[in-house]
Amino acid sequence: MLYFRRPTHRRKRGNSLGERRSLERAEALKFKISARDSSTHARAGVISTSRGDIHTPAFMPVGTQATVKSLTPEDLLGLGAEVLLANTYHLYLRPGHETIRKLGGLHRFMHWDRPILTDSGGYQIFSLGELVTVEIEGVTFQSHIDGSRHMLSPTKVIEIQKSLDSDIMMCLDECTSYPASREETLQSLQLTTHWASRCREVERSPDQALFGIVQGGMYLDLREKSVTELVDLDFDGYAIGGLSVGEDKETMHNVIKHTAPNLPNENPRYLMGVGTPEDILSAVQMGIDLFDCVLPTRNARNGLLFTRFGKVPIKNSKYVTDSRPVDENCQCYTCRHYSRAYLRHLLMAREILSNRLNTIHNLFYYMEFLSSIRQAILHKRLATFAADALRDWDIHNQSPETG
Repeated sequence: MLYFRRPTHRRKRGNSLGERRSLERAEALKFKISARDSSTHARAGVISTSRGDIHTPAFMPVGTQATVKSLTPEDLLGLGAEVLLANTYHLYLRPGHETIRKLGGLHRFMHWDRPILTDSGGYQIFSLGELVTVEIEGVTFQSHIDGSRHMLSPTKVIEIQKSLDSDIMMCLDECTSYPASREETLQSLQLTTHWASRCREVERSPDQALFGIVQGGMYLDLREKSVTELVDLDFDGYAIGGLSVGEDKETMHNVIKHTAPNLPNENPRYLMGVGTPEDILSAVQMGIDLFDCVLPTRNARNGLLFTRFGKVPIKNSKYVTDSRPVDENCQCYTCRHYSRAYLRHLLMAREILSNRLNTIHNLFYYMEFLSSIRQAILHKRLATFAADALRDWDIHNQSPETG
């Protein structure tokens, strides 16, 4: 049974806690809140990195293996992406972090000069189930590619991310399954905090920020415990992990609602892997700044397209002769040039172009949606925006034919 003492991190004396945090983050990351919503915890801000600014609330397209499937970096810039997410686990296994380092780092390797956040790979490792052995030193796992055995410690995870030269690095954490007992969740939380402490001690480049990951399962008091311990370690930002793992929506929202406001106001807050438009809108109102999810890109490849009136399953036979765009008010490349009938034809014929056009549309929708939320916060009309969005989604759910 794993139990750990609460970690402590020595801070320099002579300044207030807020001043110390600002000084420590001066080169790696700055976060400025531009506006707050008066009736919720929502805020609009700017995360500044050495490779550019990220205007929040923001959605990060998922480029797990140094690419957002079917799109070029130029496509992503055109869609308004300011930051991408890549995965440490996958890049460590293939092509290898040392290979990427020798080629000039991840930005040069994938031809993307804006910020990149690299996940630690913890979720991917633990999703391997029986192929993983968890110990205090780290995790030993079997590669899903060739069956080879590997060991990743908190220190090694940071070293890998240093080689990738990402702008925001994530600590190694353990994500508990759902459901999980309180005792199991507590042990996992203690291990995550211990690993976070070890990650925090690794020397890193002055322009690389490091985020801690809040765990604690669905137990609100354990989430509070995780927040307290991570804040004591003083990270550049904080993520909420361990959600969207099978729990119901009410439980997930309750955890976010009770966790996000307890995180420091002066730090970016990142909700990991949660990504329906409805969930994002709710989480923004709870104080979240950053999001990532494979939902828009994965659904695009399966022919499920997002619109302001809900989702359009383009595979449906009713679209065989539909000459309209997916969304007549959408200004993305796909909607300006192609009909629902053509998109359905590409999907049914399994043409590569289907993936590309559908992904362009879905990511454009997500980028526009987050941008609209940000503008609503800045102009003090978030309540109206949220009510309108919920009404439109509700109308679609009641009358599917409106799509």
